[in-house]
Amino acid sequence: MKTELIRILGVDTSLRSSGVAMIESDGLRHRALSYGRIYAPASWSRTQCLKQLRERMEEILSSESPQQVAIEGIFHCKNVKTAFILGEARGTVISTCAAQDLPIFEYAPRRVKQSLVGRGSADKQQVAEMVKRLFGLPELPQNDAADALAIASCHANQLRSPNPTEAL
Repeated sequence: MKTELIRILGVDTSLRSSGVAMIESDGLRHRALSYGRIYAPASWSRTQCLKQLRERMEEILSSESPQQVAIEGIFHCKNVKTAFILGEARGTVISTCAAQDLPIFEYAPRRVKQSLVGRGSADKQQVAEMVKRLFGLPELPQNDAADALAIASCHANQLRSPNPTEAL
């Protein structure tokens, strides 16, 4: 049985440095098509950061034509202000993708690490190393880009699952 290739956009959302990665997968084999981050300087206001995040996401959606989007889920945050800011950035990404009628899937950070490394407590270095190996990259990707690749890979692994994850 041949599974069709699907284009998945992985997003590790943050206000100032969101990782983005486009992969292609048949559920067994994954290929990185592009990866990087959307960066906003510390001197920018929150409004400027969110505007740029929306604009860059629109550009990526237009140029990369993903069929599905995988995004990192909410994690426990001790600082309420940080949690609200992260929520605003996530909301920007989710609404931008939803406006394009893309199915969006959410994965908890521990689940992403478990899927990729085999341990939900893996650190960023371990994730980056495994992403490099899995995708045959020439060097370690920047941390946010590595996380986005890991999120996309986690979702791609679900494509062959008898109980796939439900879209948001």
